[in-house]
Amino acid sequence: MSHIRHVEKALIPGFENVNRYWDQENQIVAAKLMPGDYYVTKQDEMITTVLGSCVAACIRDVVTGVGGMNHFMLPETSKSRLNDRDEAVVGNASRYGNYAMEHLINSILQNGGKRKNLEVKLFGGGKIIATLGDVGARNIQFVLDYVDTEALNLVSQDLGDIYPRKVNFFPQTGRVRMKKIKDLHNQTIFMREKQYSSSIKDAPVEGSVELF
Repeated sequence: MSHIRHVEKALIPGFENVNRYWDQENQIVAAKLMPGDYYVTKQDEMITTVLGSCVAACIRDVVTGVGGMNHFMLPETSKSRLNDRDEAVVGNASRYGNYAMEHLINSILQNGGKRKNLEVKLFGGGKIIATLGDVGARNIQFVLDYVDTEALNLVSQDLGDIYPRKVNFFPQTGRVRMKKIKDLHNQTIFMREKQYSSSIKDAPVEGSVELF
């Protein structure tokens, strides 16, 4: 019961939708991200996710230890609309990625982080199904361009390749434990991401985000 109370106590308001539990192996409260989720904590917690073609950014303030992770992909669209450089579609993909990154960064800043103290680690973007177009490569290019444009401190990355990845991030220390999954349920990961991709296909991004 103490673990249950601890899980409830540690939650920052606004992240009630994220599944949090006691991780027996690591003896720590863990938050598990699905595609489209992000999570920020000021506590000694672990944030975990499994990535296929999606990308996760692990970002923390190195002084205060407040940090978080997101799990996102750019929305797909039809090749004809991309080839026509349909501004609404191309712009939406960019806005969607910016939305995913800026919401994570804003939440860290709102909870005591400072922009000058942020460090970034990037993971994912694997081409886990050989017959598909390389959506992972688009996600990778976006997130690297974003970090470069925003002049963020990128200290580590493991991107691309053909494997899914399990990522465990410990924001208080900045430690990441990453495992490439070479023998597990690629189809499950693929179907989860495919469902997520379908839900955001050409969907408008609501509102705008201002960086602090």
